[in-house]
Amino acid sequence: MKKLCLLVLAISLLSGCAESSALIKANSTSLRTDIFEELTNGVTAPQGFADLRITATLKTHKPGIFSAKDIHGTPDYKLLLNIDGQALLLRGNLQNENIDTLKLTDPEAGDGIRYRFSNIFRMKSGTHKIVIALPDDDIAVAREITLAEGNVNHLVVEPVYSTKPGKRQPGSYSLTNFKEGIRSFRLTLNGKEL
Repeated sequence: MKKLCLLVLAISLLSGCAESSALIKANSTSLRTDIFEELTNGVTAPQGFADLRITATLKTHKPGIFSAKDIHGTPDYKLLLNIDGQALLLRGNLQNENIDTLKLTDPEAGDGIRYRFSNIFRMKSGTHKIVIALPDDDIAVAREITLAEGNVNHLVVEPVYSTKPGKRQPGSYSLTNFKEGIRSFRLTLNGKEL
């Protein structure tokens, strides 16, 4: 029975990775260029349009920890955005960060590189399919969002980190940590989880 459970778990993990790989491959190139435009000023959206502010903050290990070719902790580590077939690689602002490791339950405790992504886009109001991905980590999520006309909508992308290896103690939860990599994303639009 234990072997069967492990087999089912392995298959589900592999299918999840394959799903993300296919999603990234299908959404890495633009099929259209007329869906959104990136904004640099704060002009109010005209009738029929809405603005979408996307913010993401995540932490990775420093460069060179696992191999010289590893791009974690470098400017080459980017976030992929695809809205209705228009793709864009977003570059984040990098900052060294060392959070006190005495806070054992903080998934971002320790020495690493903080990425901050913040962009504003204008597009037609209504329902859109959005894909957020980290191509270098083979992680992607797809959601549908509905943007109200004339509003500035705020999409927050939060990392869900992987768990630390090791045996769990009875009654305790597994601890997640940025050093173990990002497992998925949690998306929140205007304060509501998608």
